[in-house]
Amino acid sequence: MTRAFSSEVETGSRQENASIKNPESFPFRFHRYGKDSGDRNPQPNVPDVIILGAGAAGLMCAGIAGQRGHQVLLLEQARHPGEKIRISGGGRCNFTNLHTGPANFLSDNPRFCNSALSGYTQRDFIALVEQYGIAWHEKTRGQLFCDGSSRQIVEMLLEECRKVRAQLRLGVRISAVSRVETGFVVVTDQGEFRCRSLVVATGGPSIPKMGSSGLGYRIAEQFGLKIVPPRAALVPLTFDAGLLAQFKDLSGVSVDAVVSCGKIRFDEALLFTHRGLSGPAILQISSYWRDGHDIVIDMAPETDVLAALKNMRRDHPRQEMATVLADFVPKRLARTIAEVTGGPERIADFSDAHLAKAAADVKQWRVRPDGTEGYRTAEVTLGGVDTSGLSSKTFESSAVPGLYFIGEVVDVTGHLGGFNFQWAWSSGYAAGCYVQG
Repeated sequence: MTRAFSSEVETGSRQENASIKNPESFPFRFHRYGKDSGDRNPQPNVPDVIILGAGAAGLMCAGIAGQRGHQVLLLEQARHPGEKIRISGGGRCNFTNLHTGPANFLSDNPRFCNSALSGYTQRDFIALVEQYGIAWHEKTRGQLFCDGSSRQIVEMLLEECRKVRAQLRLGVRISAVSRVETGFVVVTDQGEFRCRSLVVATGGPSIPKMGSSGLGYRIAEQFGLKIVPPRAALVPLTFDAGLLAQFKDLSGVSVDAVVSCGKIRFDEALLFTHRGLSGPAILQISSYWRDGHDIVIDMAPETDVLAALKNMRRDHPRQEMATVLADFVPKRLARTIAEVTGGPERIADFSDAHLAKAAADVKQWRVRPDGTEGYRTAEVTLGGVDTSGLSSKTFESSAVPGLYFIGEVVDVTGHLGGFNFQWAWSSGYAAGCYVQG
């Protein structure tokens, strides 16, 4: 029989029958450490499973492991659980995608994600959401959002943990992890914890203001696992000084576009910013772009611009190029393209070659970004713990029994649109099904 760690809330005072609306009011023990904490010397705990990180993957894993009768302890360095869930999707959480499949993920081993994604699908998570009465809607391209608030997803996951009497400690700083004969020892600023199975769900360094760090990578390296060099993904691209000067008046202009990098292409919205380019199409392509490479942008994907320009030259010869281009792209963008293209004042005086250049500036704008905005604004991290050292079925380390890695810390990165959350649910579920107590 599973031993309950606690049946009350501890946030400085005892509260009975607290509301589900406040994540600190769930009826299982929360520990928050800081200047206002009175609990400075917690008693040692020996749970079956310790999960480092109470984000999407960690919370999912805790609920599933607890359902199998294991005593679970979640250690989270932030002051609140599920912070990336809370801020996602403009506060409504793009919690999965109807079209999730292996093709929506990047990894040095593209097949690694297959088992987990088929073992716990988007339909499974939708069923859980509906079980809790959380209303949702499809926004576009299979992207599912809460009708209400992303906090509903956090509360749902915490309720799943409460049901299995999982323990959650917040504000914990981890200083060391070691392996012993009976499992693992985790040393923190609040004491020492031992377990048989250790699950690393610490995420990557994206969005550092949420408390993210490279802790998971350091633990992996300590135990001999390789790391695929991490970098920012799903992140805006930046311009150098020359391009910024050229396009300085376009900040805020958006256009539907097809953005390509090599053989990879995405057809979504593009946004000019005061630093460079953003918008869904750019965030998507950023996961494939590398320093020193060009991207190619079609800003009028449904239009034969060259044919249209020739028709305009014939039918409206007195019009200026900027006026003509405004039929295909926003006016500010049209003016800028006309300036870049150069040429006569009236379209009547443009040669076929010059019209072809203007069309290419719209349809095949080749630009070389200077870089990205980095982890500060990146939605996820590309790279991470090399999957060659992990079981695709259980997420256990091949060389270190009892050690698991799940979620963003692993070298599996999804496209924009709810795929990374589905990876968290699927990988957390898989590990939760196999951790040992």
